[in-house]
Amino acid sequence: MLIQTLLLALGLIILVTGGEMLVRGASALARGLGISNLAVGLTVVAFGTSAPELAVNIGAALQDTGGLAFGNIFGSSMANIGLVVGLVAVLQPISIQSVLIRRELPMMLLAFTAAGVMAFDIQLGGTHNAYMRPDGIILLLFFAIFLYYSAGDLRRQNLEAREAAEQMTSQKENLLTLTESDAEPKAPILRSVLLALFGLGALIGGAELTVDAALHLARAMDVNEELIGLTMIAIGTSLPELAAAISSVRHGKADMAVGSVVGSNIFNTLLVAGVTATIRPMPIPAYGQMDIIATGALGIVFTLSAFTNQHRILRSEGFLLMGIYLAYMTWRTIGLTA
Repeated sequence: MLIQTLLLALGLIILVTGGEMLVRGASALARGLGISNLAVGLTVVAFGTSAPELAVNIGAALQDTGGLAFGNIFGSSMANIGLVVGLVAVLQPISIQSVLIRRELPMMLLAFTAAGVMAFDIQLGGTHNAYMRPDGIILLLFFAIFLYYSAGDLRRQNLEAREAAEQMTSQKENLLTLTESDAEPKAPILRSVLLALFGLGALIGGAELTVDAALHLARAMDVNEELIGLTMIAIGTSLPELAAAISSVRHGKADMAVGSVVGSNIFNTLLVAGVTATIRPMPIPAYGQMDIIATGALGIVFTLSAFTNQHRILRSEGFLLMGIYLAYMTWRTIGLTA
């Protein structure tokens, strides 16, 4: 069991490292295109930090371990709000941008609602509670809509950045030759692409190692796969979001941290759950509906906090989010081990 624990820790370290490399490479590319911090957080960083969850769940789906996959999806979403947003707000009160309140937070709640409705098949007249392939396809369609609107924002911001750059260039003296100005961006772009590719490779390898070690550990400890997914795997795959958030706060970019969490939760609920259910139907484990309700409740508290205090999440609200998350996870852990 010690070997499996060490392998699980190694797998999580590789996942976090791969996620960090992917985020850095992709973020550098995005910044080079003149995209805002919030937009980078909602899209590029969110995808990079959700990549561990996606990699783990694809591996879990291929190995037919639905409990592990389910626990990872909603455990990660709860950890993103309860731990990441809560901790960031405790470190520094967060100012929420209007676009996040107007569109992204409602989109996150819509994703939670759609996933919640699909989890109550028996109550709605079905035979058993599970995310079936049609559910997965519907979630992926919702995700495509989210990408469409996000791509529109990125395109608009890119055009605005180019126009601003052209105006600045016309007002300044041409101190560099055309050859120098053309050659300068090539090295950073190539380095960023290579960094992102290495990160992606680390994610794939780390996911395989993590899933295998988690399954062996669950069997050796005779505990539910969902518990492993809901706690160790979920928190482990949320470490990239936590690392990115703390780094963003240190650099005075808390908006990127919040955008990363909101975007990551949308990615988890629509993309990760959609891909997992499309590969293999994912049964809803015992108390799984409670996990979805708890995720939605944290999302509502998060959203309400963003609407109050002049669109700022205060330290007291950060402590509240962390308290709700820790209390629920303690209750679930006791319930699954009892």
